[in-house]
Amino acid sequence: MTTAQTSKSWVICPQPNAQAKLRLFCFHYAGGGAWSFRTWSDNLPSSVEVCSVELPGRGFRLTEAAFTNLDPLVQAIADALLPRLDKPFAFFGHSMGGLVSFELTRLLRRNYNLNPVQLYVSGHRAPQLPDPDPPIHNLPEPEFLEELRDLEGTPQAVLENAELMQLLLPTLRADFTVVETYAYTAEPPLDCPITAFGGLQDREVSYDELKAWQEQTNIAFSLHMLPGNHFFLHSAQSLLLKLLSQDLHQLICEVDPLR
Repeated sequence: MTTAQTSKSWVICPQPNAQAKLRLFCFHYAGGGAWSFRTWSDNLPSSVEVCSVELPGRGFRLTEAAFTNLDPLVQAIADALLPRLDKPFAFFGHSMGGLVSFELTRLLRRNYNLNPVQLYVSGHRAPQLPDPDPPIHNLPEPEFLEELRDLEGTPQAVLENAELMQLLLPTLRADFTVVETYAYTAEPPLDCPITAFGGLQDREVSYDELKAWQEQTNIAFSLHMLPGNHFFLHSAQSLLLKLLSQDLHQLICEVDPLR
């Protein structure tokens, strides 16, 4: 498989923009997909090319086996994205996607001397903090489904569709395995700013757990708390995109002073 084919299979750009000044790569949550970001281009600066990363095991990659370990997943993403890192870029990741984008940023710095101009992490505690909850990825199916129901991220109609859930369960378990088997390794703080987003009613991630992301950058850090539970990404999307739009506009001014 060529690099171009690999890149194409991993990245979806709803509105390709060869004239973009900056690329924003978006990473979805456990059980999610690139569809979460399909309308973002409509609400962000026109000089930003939104690129959604589609992991194996979902969407048009449904027949591919999902990864169960973060390290090989991040390396595979890096291999796919390298051809697209030829202009300033930023990462946005929600929940599992926040962890993926963080470790991807560290890998790119470590192995390729590349850094995003900004890392946006959403709905995930700082990586150096231990997970306070017991793992769920290996629970028997009834208990696993109950945990999914409590997270409120899977529509009730989907949970009640036995045939559809049998199709989705392997990927859901794989995604939770990626997150729950993650082992943090200390490295120097990142050489890019970090902005964290959280939900005011999120029972999974607290304000203090989000604020701890500040330890992971030696530049600037900011934190925004939005109304909603763990999936404020959807319920407070207009406010989230407004904040992102303002920030991205400033970033573009910095990378393209003549704009």
